[in-house]
Amino acid sequence: MELFTLKKIIGQLLMPMPLLLMSLVIVIVLFNKKPSLAKWMLTITTSLLLLLSFMPVSNLLIVNYEQTYPVYKKQQRLDYIVILGCGHTTDSKLSATQELKICSLQRLTEGVRIALLHPEAKIITSGAAIYDVSSNADKVKQAAVELGINANRIITESRPLDTEDEATLIGPIVKDSKFVLITNANHMPRSMNYFIKAGTEPIPAPTGFFVKNDNQDSSWRDYFPRATDLNKSETAWYETLGLIWQWLKS
Repeated sequence: MELFTLKKIIGQLLMPMPLLLMSLVIVIVLFNKKPSLAKWMLTITTSLLLLLSFMPVSNLLIVNYEQTYPVYKKQQRLDYIVILGCGHTTDSKLSATQELKICSLQRLTEGVRIALLHPEAKIITSGAAIYDVSSNADKVKQAAVELGINANRIITESRPLDTEDEATLIGPIVKDSKFVLITNANHMPRSMNYFIKAGTEPIPAPTGFFVKNDNQDSSWRDYFPRATDLNKSETAWYETLGLIWQWLKS
């Protein structure tokens, strides 16, 4: 767990916002001693912040990840539907579906859609109890039952801390079986790599697309900096770091 936490902390420090904030701190420190350098750094930092918050830029950064695999269409037969974990917050005032993070809810929704197409398939939910009293696997199972899925169809794997763990622990269950792998579209390339490395042959089922119908005409609103687009850029950068880490470990 300590190594996992350290990896997450380092990953967060390498995200655009912390890096830009550190750059601004350096600007403040240098402003009196080296004003010319400080002004250049301020210009670069501000420009990067604006660019990353600009929809054409954020879409460009993330769209290649999202378009790697097509949306799932019904196959002849499936043995398993694997829903990768993402996160939740336990709150007794809320239903299980309302406790899920958006990414978990998106993955579950796709899982339910495919489960209705394939009543013969078992569902595997995944994710440990990292920062919560309940594991993500158990919480997603509860939410699936709320949405009408029979609890007997669902297998929970509550040990994985990250995607690599999920491939390692779920791989032996689904090996030599026909199964779909459900995760967010931007996260799918990295997830597929891990499951293929684990000796399985996943069928991708991406969901939670940021970029939808990117050929439609733009609106004037699309050319203003927005926090949602900064989040999109950060997500793309996070996946880039993840793929670099995956390559270094291979």
